[in-house]
Amino acid sequence: MVTDWEYCPAVERRPERVSGVWVFTGTRIPLVALYENLADGASIDDFVEWFPGVEKDQVREVLKFEAQALRSIVGH
Repeated sequence: MVTDWEYCPAVERRPERVSGVWVFTGTRIPLVALYENLADGASIDDFVEWFPGVEKDQVREVLKFEAQALRSIVGH
């Protein structure tokens, strides 16, 4: 499953920025950095501290968007 991030305002993708990967809006921080850090045990507070420019609200919005995408696949 691949999430269509096009409709999530917390992230953006531009071909000239970070090789066109999805990044947090207004930053060069790849979205994948969030998932890698959470998988390694970091908290949301840790992440926003370690990656200046990313706001806690952006992280929450990304996680909420992903959860909605997953729910639409499983039908709940």
